[in-house]
Formats: sequence, structure tokens, C-alpha cells
Amino acid sequence: MDARNLRRPLALAIVAALLLPGMAFAQTAKEKELEARIVQLEAQVQALLGAQQRQQDALAQQQGSIEQAQAKLDAVQVAQADGKPKLQSTPILTAGNPDTRFSFGGFIKVDAMATSTNAGEIADGSAGRMFYLPSAIPVGGADESRTDLDTHAQFSRFWFASDGEVQGHKARAYLEFDLFGGGMGNLGNQASTNTHGVTLRQAYVSWDKWLAGQTWSNFQDVAALPDAVDFVGPTEGTVFVRQTQLRYSSGPWAVSLENPQTVVSAYRGTARTTSDDGNLPDITARWTSKGSWGHFSVAGIARQLRMDTATSHASGNGYGLSVSGKVNLGASDDLRYMLTGGTGIGRYVGFALGPDGTLDAAGGDIESTGVLAGFVAWRHVFDPKLRGSLMLSRAQLDNETGWTGFGVTKSAQSIHANLIYSPFPKLDVGAELIWGNRELESGADGDLRRLHATIKYSF
Repeated sequence: MDARNLRRPLALAIVAALLLPGMAFAQTAKEKELEARIVQLEAQVQALLGAQQRQQDALAQQQGSIEQAQAKLDAVQVAQADGKPKLQSTPILTAGNPDTRFSFGGFIKVDAMATSTNAGEIADGSAGRMFYLPSAIPVGGADESRTDLDTHAQFSRFWFASDGEVQGHKARAYLEFDLFGGGMGNLGNQASTNTHGVTLRQAYVSWDKWLAGQTWSNFQDVAALPDAVDFVGPTEGTVFVRQTQLRYSSGPWAVSLENPQTVVSAYRGTARTTSDDGNLPDITARWTSKGSWGHFSVAGIARQLRMDTATSHASGNGYGLSVSGKVNLGASDDLRYMLTGGTGIGRYVGFALGPDGTLDAAGGDIESTGVLAGFVAWRHVFDPKLRGSLMLSRAQLDNETGWTGFGVTKSAQSIHANLIYSPFPKLDVGAELIWGNRELESGADGDLRRLHATIKYSF
């Protein structure tokens, strides 16, 4: 073979040697790229399968919950007698506006009181046997060395309310009742039935800034009342009235027109007459400031006194001012107070401890009775379950003895100390020691000593 023939195969061999590794290298890179894409696709498939499995598990769990709930509902329906309506089978507010919310609440309160007096006995079945009522403290009678025990559940309470918005206006309706019924034995007797009537406490409607109906007087600061075991506590020192009214509130201000009623004493006597002959409403105004420190409030009242008889038409005027509030003293203490003064406002203070006024000899004029009353109460929280309060209260009446005589109340005062234990939320078990005193214009007086225990459960 000549040189030319040898040169051609050699060139082909060299070319093959140069090309084959590149082709092998190119084939390997493409395979690796394909393998990477396959791995990525497998990961995506696994993720989709995992998500599907989780969704199936959640659906299975939800189906199990539905089946359990249906089983319970079936059990309740089987247990109910045929023909009886199911619980809330129809809407509670069938005539209510859309989005109206209905609520219900109250408390059960059981009271036991051991009472002794030194100048007579408080009449059986009267309000003074049920809560601290300074005007009921006997004066001038025999010393009652023995102790009277009274028990009742008449201050248990329940209420209904509906709240909602009607065409952009906030509306509320509220009804509240207790079982006071006018006192023990009003409908039944303690020997057998202990029947007591339902008593209307509040019934009003409010919309936006307006309120109409029966509720606490605008002249009273309910937020300043102490944490008492007794129904009120420092009764003689506080304004305490519920009545029908029309009220307008805006920011810190509230004004109202309220039911006129006049309590009048006879000339040189202790007998009282309640008159609804007034033709002008009682007018009140209140200003309140609130903050994390507590609240402060000032209220004023102006009113007409009037009593008509077949032979005379007596009239007079009344006015008063009340300052009250609550001061937070750290996380565990607060101080509550009220100071009220005026003339012709007797029925507003201390459950009408004194009258609004006294008739003159001819029955043609009403002499307004002045009053100055107040209380201070310190509350301390020992721990989340135990709290206590100490209260001091006094009222002084400015009687014109030439008109009233000397048998009317001149002053009343009391001291209260209590402890309230709450073993769990909404349940209170408490006891309160009460000392009260009432003095007449003649100088005669009487004392009351009471141990008041209570159990109260709110719902």
C-alpha cells in the first residue's frame, strides 16, 4: 500500500477520535437535563397527592363531626315527647326588625337578716324587715332585746332586652322585673306559700340620643352606688328613684323631664300624703366626666310641689344639687361618694326619708323641707375571689318645727362593713354588719343592729 492510501484511513481515524467524545458528552448532558425535569415533575405530583390526601382527611373529619352532631340532635328529638315544640323551633323575635339581638339575664338573690332594735319593733312584713330602710327604724317604743330573723328571695331579678339598628338608627327596648311585690305577705304568707308579686323596675325604649319610659332618675348616679350586700347600703345618703321620663343625652350632658309626684306631711303631724296633682314635670340636668381614674358627675333638679283638695290648692317649689363619683385608687381600691342638698326634694333622698314639704295650717301653701345627705364608701379587693367595703352615710333634714311639730325625723345615719367571697365567677357569698340610727326633732332616737347575709348567682 502506498503512502497515499495509508494517509486516508489515518485521517478518518483522527476525525472519529475527535468527534465521538463530543457526541457522547452531548448525549450525557441531555439525559441529565431530562432526568432533572423528571425528578421535578415527580416532586410536583407528590405535592399534589399530599394536598389531595389532606383535603380528604379534613372532609372525613368534618363529616364525622356532622354525623356526631346529627346523632345528638336525633337523640334529643327522640327523647322529646311527641307534639311538644323543639327548643327555639321558631325565631324568638318574629316581629323584630332585621339584625335585632335579643338578650336575657338576671340573678337569684337569697337574703337572711338578723335584726335587733332598741326602741320598738319593725312591723312584720314591712319593707324595713327586708332591707335597710332608715325611716323604718323604731323610735320611742319598748327596747327589743331579742333578735328577729327574716329570710327571703324577693330581690331576685330578671330582664329582657332587644338591640338593633333600624334604618341607621340605634334602637333598644328594655324590661326589668324583681319579685319585691310590695313587701312580705303582699300576696301570700310566710306560713305556707311565700307568694310574692312580680314588680316592674324598668321599662323603656331608647333610640340614638333619646330615651322614653321608666328607668333610674337622671338626678341619680347609679354608677356611684357602693358594692353592698344590702339592697342599697347607705340608703339615707343616696338619691334613689326610678320613674317615667323623657331624656335626651349628648356627650357628657343629659337632661330629662320626669314624673311629678309630691310627698307632703300634714300640718304639725307625721301623716304623709302623696299627690299626683302636679301639672309640670320635674326637670333634671346632669354632666359627667369619665376616665381611667373613675368618674365625676354633677346633677341638678327643679320641680313644682302641688296638692289639690276639695277645699284648697297648695303649691310650692323645690330644687337641688347632687355631686357624686368614683375614684380608682390603684388596682385594688376605689372610693365612691355622693353629696346631695336642696329643698323640696325629700322623695328623691333615702326612700323619702323626709317629705318634700309640709302643709300650712290653712292648707293653702307647702313649706319645702330642706335636706343635706351624703355617703362615702371605700372598696378593697383582697384577691380575685374576696372583696370588701366600708360605708358611712348620713342625712340631715331642716324641718320648720312650727309647721311640722317635733315628731318628725331630724336625721339618720348608718355604718356598713361587708365581705363578699366569689368561689367562682357569677356567684357571690357575702355578709354585712349594719348599724343605723334615726333621731326625731324631739331628741328621741332609735338604733338598729343587723347582720345581713346573702347568696347571689348572676346569669
